[in-house]
Amino acid sequence: MATTRLMPLHTGKGRTVGQAISDIIDYTENPQKTDGGRLITSWQCDSRIADAEFLFTKNQYIQKTGRVRGEDDVIAYHLRQAFKPGEVTPEEANQIGRELALKLTKGNHAFVVCTHVDKHHVHNHIIINSTTLDCQKKFRNFWGSTWAIRQMNDKLCLEHGLSIVENPKPN
Repeated sequence: MATTRLMPLHTGKGRTVGQAISDIIDYTENPQKTDGGRLITSWQCDSRIADAEFLFTKNQYIQKTGRVRGEDDVIAYHLRQAFKPGEVTPEEANQIGRELALKLTKGNHAFVVCTHVDKHHVHNHIIINSTTLDCQKKFRNFWGSTWAIRQMNDKLCLEHGLSIVENPKPN
């Protein structure tokens, strides 16, 4: 039974885009939480320099499209995925997180999956670049995305023989 939550990331007060991306990736890649970095995988980026790669694609997006947003711009998405204690191995959790991110982004966005094992339950932090790989578009959190992500997640959990939340709350 994995639960999910999608959170948009903004620069915040007094931070640059690069610093905001670096801060969240540094937190999620913490070696004390990811078994020395062993439980980190990525898609279309190098997890060691993902913050620089995400920033580069954002600059390319501005150059290609001419679109510049203010401080309210979503620079990345933080998808948290938490599993029922004892139901999944850290390696399997990381694989399921990667599969979920690929389904959600359709492979068009770079992302990093960091599986944390420092709590009583295994959980993933997935940082998704809001800018597409071709630097032409951005991922937008859409109406009903919470429900859509839950459906994708439930399907993956069932495929991996895990339980799902039978009667989820509407929100």
